Formats: sequence, structure tokens, C-alpha cells
Amino acid sequence: MHTDQSAVDLRWHLEDLDFSSIDSARVRGRDDIFLLVCSASFVESGSKTYAQTLVDYFAGDTEVGEWLSQHWQAEELQHGRALKAYVLQVWPEFDWDGAYADFFAEYAKLCTSEELEPTRGQEMVARCVVEMGTTTYYQALNAVCDEPVLRDLTWRIRTDEVQHYRHFHRYFLRYQQQEKLHRPHVLAALWRRVLELRQSDADIALRHAAAWRFRGREQAPPYDAIRKQVYQLMSAQYPMEMAVRMALKPLQLSAWLQRWVERPMAAVARWALLR
Repeated sequence: MHTDQSAVDLRWHLEDLDFSSIDSARVRGRDDIFLLVCSASFVESGSKTYAQTLVDYFAGDTEVGEWLSQHWQAEELQHGRALKAYVLQVWPEFDWDGAYADFFAEYAKLCTSEELEPTRGQEMVARCVVEMGTTTYYQALNAVCDEPVLRDLTWRIRTDEVQHYRHFHRYFLRYQQQEKLHRPHVLAALWRRVLELRQSDADIALRHAAAWRFRGREQAPPYDAIRKQVYQLMSAQYPMEMAVRMALKPLQLSAWLQRWVERPMAAVARWALLR
């Protein structure tokens, strides 16, 4: 029997993953892989609070509200449970609950309506940026790890995130017409959300995962060194061109202009990733 969310039309379930078959020797000693998986488990597990903020913001839009609460939130929480289960299988000594409590105390401050965009259409643009970030994150994590169960899990999550992006983009197109959003409004929302990426929930999660991972070690590395290490690992396989393409899509640029700006933007973004 599946979990209590089996009534939701999920594309996969935890029971589809055989955590007992994890080849722990491939990842057990990898601080970088631990931090990437653990921090992702924190962010995904905190999605219930953020989802409710979004549901409240889109009150009155039944289609969006039902999809957010019955599908998007259910899938995000499943991602969190699966990633947590992986962490505890490979690193059973890690106090996941204690570390998550510290993360959530800081993260919850971001889950307010004041943090959302001024219009619903612009918030859908911001959602597209977020889903771009998660899609490319899991694609890169899938590429840098060689443990079969983790590769299976990260690709399942990556596939879910692509579908989330498509939903948010479709809702954006509807709101764009309703609100008569012009390209400057879309660009402003894109720019605001992109600027927040490095000071976002992912960075908060990484800091708390690192703090608890290295707690008690006599020579714990400084956080800046930790962050640089994991960013460098991911940047080697990060699909930057795909990220730029997904980020620019709400602008609805002509094909030639899209091609003209993609490559230089990808180069700048790759450089900024390592700063």
C-alpha cells in the first residue's frame, strides 16, 4: 500500500525505490554529495509551508489552487521524504531532524506573502525561475553522482520539476493576458527572482546542512570553502544553456534573438555561479 498521498496521481512513489540496495561505499565518504542531497531534502521538506502561502495568494483561482495543493505540494513533499530516506540510509548517524529544525526556523521567514511578486502573473514568472533552478540542480546532481539509487532518485525528481515548470508557464500565459503584462513587467520579475537565487532557501539549507555535518570536528572547513567546493562540483555538469533557455521563455523572444542572447548569458551565468 502506498502512503496517504496515494490518492494523488503521483508519477512514482517511495516504494519504487530500493533504498536497501544503495551502494553506500560510493557516497559514504563524500561530504560534497552529502551536502547536496541533504540541503535538497531540507528545501523539499519545507514546501508545505510555502505551498500554503501560494495557495492563499491564488485564492479564488480554483484550477491553480487545486493543482498547487493536490499535485505540486504532494510531489515536493515526496521529494523531501525520499531524499531524507536516502540521507538516513547512507549517513544514519546524522541528526536530520535537528538540522532540519534549525533550517526551518530561518527558512519559514521567507514563506510570507510579502516575499511574493506584486501580481499573480509576475509570481508565475518567479515560479518558472524557481522550477528552472530545481530542474537544472537535479540534472547536475544526477550527472556528478555515480551511485545508482541516487541517480534514479534525482532523475525522477528532475522529471517532476520539468512538469512543474510547464504548469507554471501555462498559468503565466493565462495571467499575462488577464493582467496585460508587457515584456518590461516580465523582465522585472525575472530579474528580481534571479537576484534572489544565491540568497535563497537553497543557500540557507546548505549552511545548516554543513553546520550539522561538521559539528564537533576540530578542523571544520569554513562555510565559504564548503560552498565553493559544492558549486564547483555542480558547475562542471550544470546545464547552463538549458537554464538560460528556461529562464528566458516567459519573455517570448523571437527565435533569432533567443539564440543571440543565450550563449553570452550562459557564459556570464556560469562565471557568476563560481563567485
